[in-house]
Amino acid sequence: MRVHHAIAIVAVVLIGFGLKLTFFSAPPAEAVPVEGMRMDIFQMHQNIRNLPEQRMHDMTFVFSEGD
Repeated sequence: MRVHHAIAIVAVVLIGFGLKLTFFSAPPAEAVPVEGMRMDIFQMHQNIRNLPEQRMHDMTFVFSEGD
């Protein structure tokens, strides 16, 4: 008897989840063009050269041997 109740509960949850996805789905995203907005590729390349660097001590492939 408990197995029948568990199967019924799982079925109700799955049906409810399917109905939620069907009726409450998110609206599709829309792109909104912005007037006067352009990408300056030359300026982007100049900015790449001026980025700060961060040095780190990478020990990824260093394995220590125990004595």
